Amino acid sequence: MEKKKTNNTPCSSAYGISNIADRIPTFKAVLFDMDGILYNSMPNHAVAWVRAMKDFGMHFTPEDSYATEGARGVDTIRVFAKKQLGKDLTEEEAQKIYDVKTRYFHELPVAPIFDGVVDLMRKIKSAGLQICIVTGSGQRPLFKRLVDDFGEFIDEEHIVTAYDVKRGKPNPDPYLMGLKKCGGIKPAEGVVVENAPLGVRAGVAAGCCTLAVNSGPLPDEVLLAEHPDALFSSIRELNDSL
Repeated sequence: MEKKKTNNTPCSSAYGISNIADRIPTFKAVLFDMDGILYNSMPNHAVAWVRAMKDFGMHFTPEDSYATEGARGVDTIRVFAKKQLGKDLTEEEAQKIYDVKTRYFHELPVAPIFDGVVDLMRKIKSAGLQICIVTGSGQRPLFKRLVDDFGEFIDEEHIVTAYDVKRGKPNPDPYLMGLKKCGGIKPAEGVVVENAPLGVRAGVAAGCCTLAVNSGPLPDEVLLAEHPDALFSSIRELNDSL
């Protein structure tokens, strides 16, 4: 498997990321992030975040939406409210703001599936591996869309959302939950595919082999700083490398 860039992480040493295609039998599941990996939805999220946070007196930039992607939305809101407003919001108070952000998001055009996603999932399924989607999102309509779009590969039991964990990314909890939903497999048997710095950090912390895909505007160095096992420019490049 050709890689764009790699880091010498323990997982890389153990599996030999350069020949991961040959080591697929050692894995049992691939755990995908949702936004920025399956869907080209991050531009819409950026617009919705900026607008909603402004409504509640907070300054939030498109870059902030990429830098905080993967964390639970309520956690992001509470952090920004503390820093900018000096307020310790409850989870319920943060949820009200997140609900506004969700409404703005669903007023925007539907984000398309990235080129290469379906081909990659078919390749994974044909190799006998499970597929799980692990998102920090709390937007319930998106969960239904996942099953509608990828029902050939997943069911509702193979989706991890913000409601499944108390600690979101960058903590390892979402990916550990994904491993649990895949039958309690070991971290070494899972491959994480992520586009966000916090998500990459979560995958690495969970002990999974973690592949980063830079589908957004962040410099490669921001993702590489989180020590993924390989970095790709697109899902299509990742698929074609296998």
